[in-house]
Parts: sequence; C-alpha cells; structure tokens
Amino acid sequence: MGHGHHHSEPTHHREHAHDRERAHDHGHAHDHGHAPELAHDHGHAHDHHRMTGPPESGRAFAVGIGLNLTFVFVEVGYGLLAHSLALVADAGHNLGDVLGLGLSWGAMALAQLKPSTRRTFGYRRTTIIASVVNAFVLVFVTGGLTWESIGRLRSPGAAPDGRTMIAVALAGTVVNTISALLFLRGREKDLNLRSAFLHLASDAVLAAGVAASGVVILFTGWTWLDPAVSIVLALTIFAGTWSLMKRSLNLILDAVPEGIDPEHVRAFLGGLPHVVEVHDLHIWAMSTTETALTAHLVMPNNACKPSFLGEVCSELHEKFDIDHATLQIDPEDAPSPCMLAPEEHV
Repeated sequence: MGHGHHHSEPTHHREHAHDRERAHDHGHAHDHGHAPELAHDHGHAHDHHRMTGPPESGRAFAVGIGLNLTFVFVEVGYGLLAHSLALVADAGHNLGDVLGLGLSWGAMALAQLKPSTRRTFGYRRTTIIASVVNAFVLVFVTGGLTWESIGRLRSPGAAPDGRTMIAVALAGTVVNTISALLFLRGREKDLNLRSAFLHLASDAVLAAGVAASGVVILFTGWTWLDPAVSIVLALTIFAGTWSLMKRSLNLILDAVPEGIDPEHVRAFLGGLPHVVEVHDLHIWAMSTTETALTAHLVMPNNACKPSFLGEVCSELHEKFDIDHATLQIDPEDAPSPCMLAPEEHV
C-alpha cells in the first residue's frame, strides 16, 4: 500500500519531517530518496477518524445535562426558601457542571468531523480546549463559593432550615451520583470524560456535605456551619481540580500525555532491528483520546524490510496506545538536515 515519499531537494524544509501535520496517517516514512522501497505503509487497521470516548457517551452527556439542569432550578428555589447559602452555592456549582458538560459534548461532536484541506487534524483539539475550560470553570465556581461563604460567616443572615437542606441535598447526592456513574466508563483514557466524572462526583460529595451540615444545624442550631461547610467542600473540590487543570494545560502545550514514558518509547524504537539512532522524537496529544508521534530512525541503506513500518506502528499502538505515528528513515551514510547547527534551524 504505498505512496513513496522521495525528497530530492536538499533544503531543510523539504527533507525534514518535523511538521506534525504530516503525522495525520499512520506509519509515514520519509526516506530522502535513498531507499525507494520504504513507502507509506499502514501497519494496522486503526480508524483515522475514530470517535473520542465510548459510543454511548453522547447519551450520557444528554442524560447528565437534563438531570442536572432540572435539579439546578429545584435547588435554587428551595435554597432561597430555606435561607441556605450551601444549597444556592451547590446549585451554582451544578449550573457550572451543566455548562461544562455541554462544552465537552460539543467538543466531542466537533472532534468527529472529518479533516479538511486547511484543518488536516480536523477539530480533535477542541476536546483538549474543552477540558481546559472545564478545569477553569470548576476553579471559578469554587472560588466564588468560598468568597460568598466567607461573607456569610462575617455577616450571618437568616437561619437556614435544616430539614429542607437535608431533603434537597440528599436528592442532589442521588442525582449527581447517577450522573457521575454515566461517565465511569472511559474516564481513564479520555480527559473530557474524566472531567465530566470529576465535576459530577464532586457535586455528589458537596451535596452530601450539605446534607450532613443540615443534620448538625437541625440538632445544634449552629447556623455558622452552613457557610463553614461550603468553604471546606470548595477547598476539597479545588484540590481535586488542580490535577485535572495541570493535565489539561500540559496537553494544550503539547506535553507528552500522562501514561506514556518518552524514554521507554525511545528505548523501544532504538532497540528495533538495524536502528542505529533515534532522534527528533516528538509525542503529543491530538485530542483527549488520541496520541501522535514523529521520529527519525537512522538505519543502514536497504536494511529495512517492506513490512517494517507497519509492524512498528502496530507495536507503538499496542505498547503505548500511540495512534498516529510518522517515522522518517535516515540512511546511516547520508548527510542529514537534522544535524544542522541549532541557529540554522527555522
């Protein structure tokens, strides 16, 4: 299956394969015209336009958004009637989750659009942008909750109704637990699904805390516990959000995705038959579920068999879950444009 890529011009831009846009297909080989038998090869039948997340994730987003949006109105209404800042704040957090879920769902839909001439990667990267925005939404909501709770501690308002707090918060715990379980599958591999799961799971914890504070207020009359619990839970949620934010920002900055050790990948490529050297190794996330790689393999002339590229791409997928690999074969005895002095690189 081969389109031979032969670059006869000596310039760095024509010969060098750093450009990540060339990584769109699996197993590309750039041979600088030295080894015609090295052609573009697909080593495995992995779908180039695979969906991000499990097929049922769209239904999970729809159900999660519907449940939480309905509960937002219920919680705001009863929170105002019960004079409970914790309930109103939890409703605000739920509304942030609804917006976050909608953003993630939209990004996953965009990611399924086919690439175009100008957007050769399609819209996969919108899933990463969505995960970053979701992390910042969580931070913003928890920050606002903390600020409002501090104000309530300084100037207490009407005493909250403990019974209403308990009933509504327990209902919120159930709603958010059910919603979080919808995203349980696939959360380890997809940062968007993980983001949705964390949003909803944190809401379930927050609602349970509100219910617990309602019980204490009911029996002790400690009305200050309402804002105090809100602050503690907000800080707890923020601590859990920090990891999500760091991972999301790393992906948008093209860092190697967590779970992949670049040194292990380098060692694997360097240990392939006849590979003398591995250089210009780049690994980055195309989306929250897909990882790409480019690398130059230095090999003796005519040392690679026709099935080499396909086998390597298959192994990269199986061992490291790397979906899109672009491999450039540099003949050992040929001058390489990659060896230019740093100041000559553009």
